[in-house]
Amino acid sequence: MNTVRCERIATGLLLLTVLCQPARSIPAFARKYGLPCSACHEAWPKLNNFGQVFKDNGYQLGNERDAPIFQHPAYFPVTFRITPQWHRESNGRMSVDLTPGNASSGLVERQINTSGFDLSGLDLWTAGTLYNNISFLVLPSSDATGAFHFESAWVRFDNLFKSRWLNLKFGKHELDTPISEKRFLALTANGGFYQLYHFTPPGDSNTFGGIGNNQLGVELMGHSRNSYTRYAVSLLSSNNGQVSLPTNRTYDVYANFNQAFELPGLGLQRVGVYGYVGQSPTYFLTANGTATPGAGRGNKPFYRAGAYGIWYIRKLDFTTLYMHGYDNVFLGTGTPVDEPVSLPAGAHGPSWNGGFAEIHYTWSPQFILVGRYELIRMSRQALPVGAMLSNGTRVAGDFGNIDAWVAGYRWYPIMSSRAGLAWHQEYSHVRSRGTAPISGRDVPTSSYLMGFDLDF
Repeated sequence: MNTVRCERIATGLLLLTVLCQPARSIPAFARKYGLPCSACHEAWPKLNNFGQVFKDNGYQLGNERDAPIFQHPAYFPVTFRITPQWHRESNGRMSVDLTPGNASSGLVERQINTSGFDLSGLDLWTAGTLYNNISFLVLPSSDATGAFHFESAWVRFDNLFKSRWLNLKFGKHELDTPISEKRFLALTANGGFYQLYHFTPPGDSNTFGGIGNNQLGVELMGHSRNSYTRYAVSLLSSNNGQVSLPTNRTYDVYANFNQAFELPGLGLQRVGVYGYVGQSPTYFLTANGTATPGAGRGNKPFYRAGAYGIWYIRKLDFTTLYMHGYDNVFLGTGTPVDEPVSLPAGAHGPSWNGGFAEIHYTWSPQFILVGRYELIRMSRQALPVGAMLSNGTRVAGDFGNIDAWVAGYRWYPIMSSRAGLAWHQEYSHVRSRGTAPISGRDVPTSSYLMGFDLDF
């Protein structure tokens, strides 16, 4: 038996071994390899370590089914996902005209509540292998109105020079974030993303949308045989993942390094560090007063960095994450570099610290409880505490601080290699300190959602 064949068999046996360990795939993979959805997921779409290894290997098990030429002509690796739902949204202290329809009547703050039946956006996801060790993913995604864009589109060259430590991805892709927003278990308007991943202080002009946004660039990624040791480094266009080069001509860098280890009787634990360093323009060249796309100038730096842990105690797992953020003073104050004026008196580059703890209790592969608490605290404001803001209020030390929490559950009446269906209920609440546009008071928002999350 030749060496290549032996290595493929060893890889397949290793993956089957990892399957027994606790830890956004698509049903097409289960159909392709004849595995149940629970092979890769603790609770769809949350991956276990087997699913992580499969993803790190470029959607390959290391056997004859990897290459598409070995598949039946009727097989096509595609799925769609959508969530018919009922939800309620409450937005506190929104600005509205004192007299409806009369813009000159002045603005007042009101709480706006809405509720009703609705749809989520639609994901059309296809992924797999083009050839042995050449992987791909294409994800056209729409909002609830049917307006499509490409959430992801990439090709990856796996195991370069026959090494699993060298895998090169090219295109628009999700960053190798500590905890993936694309696979987590919250869907509400307030809870369906990590506040910390996307935070910028009030009044900040940074065009970067956060590490949770998919980005355009290249990623070099490597991992050990069981993916206990992993790294990823990305070189990215400074355009926040937007196509047609709309903002900038510079590049950002992102990196993530993590290590997993077993604790007897408890499960697989993982710890890691990550960082993002980039630049954002402070002004644009204009034509007749309109910003010229791609002509961002006066670039200034920013960064995000932190550490995290993913911990298991049998059926209970919890994730802890810390992040420190900093934006240059010109970004923090929204001051164009080209203006012949000085920065506001006493201005500084804003900085903040934040973190979250997210807990899951997996009662069974068909029922999971979810909870999360998240906080962001400004450690230094862009303007001095006590400075006057445009709405007549003064900067407080906690201006822009955020507290957020989520609670919910998912029940899976159907989980098969053909389709998945989850009944989802969730409540989320967010409080932003001192950001009401008129009064400068705290702004509370909340969401409640119940619906069927389905994929096929």
